[in-house]
Amino acid sequence: MPAKDLGTKYVCFKCSTKFYDMKKPDPLCPKCGADQRESPALKPAPEGRRGRLASTPKVIEPTEPEEPEATEAEEEEDLDSFDEEPVESDQEEEI
Repeated sequence: MPAKDLGTKYVCFKCSTKFYDMKKPDPLCPKCGADQRESPALKPAPEGRRGRLASTPKVIEPTEPEEPEATEAEEEEDLDSFDEEPVESDQEEEI
């Protein structure tokens, strides 16, 4: 059952006392006298200190993988595996 129009309910940020402001302009804690408008929870976070949800994920664009360059050993194997056809000369050999 809600309280009969006692104003806004507060929990003191210094001493954790629960109280209503009784519709007064200054929400002061009745136990320790702290002004609830000075609560650190109400102040905006410094620029570099935002929460996880405030930060936006960075989009990483996919890149095409580069073809690895052939090493010297692989190049030699490629040359060895190349089948050369014998070149026929147009001139007959002289005996």
